[in-house]
Amino acid sequence: MTPHHILRKFLFAILCILLGIGSATATDPMATKYTSTQCQGSLTPYPTNVADIITPDSLVAVHIDHVGRHGSRFPASAASCKTLHQALLHSDSLGLLTPTGRELLALTEQAMAASQGRWGALDSLGMAEQRSIATRMVRRYGDLFKDGAHVRALSSYSPRSMMSMFCFLHQMSRMNNRLEISSNSGRQNSTLVRPFDTNEDYKHFRSDRLWEPTYTAYFEQYCPLTAITRVLGRDYPFGGTEQARELAITEYYVIAGMAAMEIECDASRFFTEAEYNALWSCFNLRQYLQYTASTVSSVPADMAGTLLMDIIRTTDLATDSRSADGVVADLRFGHAESLMPLLSLLRLPGCYYITNYFDTVAMHWRDFEVVPMAANLQIVLFKAKRSGRYYVRFDVNEKPVSLPGDRMGMYVPWDVARDYMMRCVPLYLN
Repeated sequence: MTPHHILRKFLFAILCILLGIGSATATDPMATKYTSTQCQGSLTPYPTNVADIITPDSLVAVHIDHVGRHGSRFPASAASCKTLHQALLHSDSLGLLTPTGRELLALTEQAMAASQGRWGALDSLGMAEQRSIATRMVRRYGDLFKDGAHVRALSSYSPRSMMSMFCFLHQMSRMNNRLEISSNSGRQNSTLVRPFDTNEDYKHFRSDRLWEPTYTAYFEQYCPLTAITRVLGRDYPFGGTEQARELAITEYYVIAGMAAMEIECDASRFFTEAEYNALWSCFNLRQYLQYTASTVSSVPADMAGTLLMDIIRTTDLATDSRSADGVVADLRFGHAESLMPLLSLLRLPGCYYITNYFDTVAMHWRDFEVVPMAANLQIVLFKAKRSGRYYVRFDVNEKPVSLPGDRMGMYVPWDVARDYMMRCVPLYLN
């Protein structure tokens, strides 16, 4: 064997090793083992086991910016339930509906009956979630919410966001009825909490469907059809693989949303662990591509720039004694689609992930951690008792997080944090 042949074999072996490494780093979403609760994704009710946050004695809270999603709700519309219901009835009419399918038919009809006249409305669980978050806020920062303190709130025009705001404020008032509270709701707030309706760049992004090829390729590869076949029957006339996949993700969405409307549902009756994880990963990727920065586009995150600028403005006011308006808390109530872009724009841990390998998204960006029902970002402004210097802490779903690359810990000088936040703002807004 000539030296040339030896070199070629050596280079080929190296290439095989490299390719092996490349394939090993790709993640099969069927292999993730998230719990059935986690696989509810962004339909997951807000956590009930929220740990207390201990603030150093040297700091005193002077202002809070709160951006929150509405609480748990009935399904946003009847569309998914009706689509699944019609397929189940059609299967039954053909004599194909399985015993598991009959269980799902009863469950779907229960959900439709419970939601009648209340599609998209905040339910009692969602109201309780907002009351609990408000209670913890007032108790954590009791000195901030003293008699005469001014709380300012706004919400989108969506009834579930409005009701979330009202429940939150009502609970604050119950805890101290001497608070001065002002609120407003309506389309005038859409640039802040519904930018997906108003931002022209984002509307072009959606109309051009830039995210769709990436999602479709993933969906076609990883969406399992075994679960939907198990309920409709092996011989159900799907009308093609595409329709079968759409029914599969519809079944996922209906079942995953049961807990948010307080309907008991054992998902293991309908999905194996692998199936539930794979279906969740498809839904998770769709939200990731549509509402966060990715290699496809930064536009979904950039649309939160106006909201970020408003947060900087209200925090600046709280630090300037000459222009301070006496407001101790600015509360903004919107949607998951309000929070996902903002958290991504700020590049907060767990909320921002950039990759060309979209089968790894399920390992690094998880909607059940980022935007469960009633999800929120709280930016708490503190003042040092001795130096008078201002610091901020970022809490995602009431868990303190550090800024990317920051070595100062959870409490960052406001001037440092402000500089970071301004660098996150899209250039066209600066």
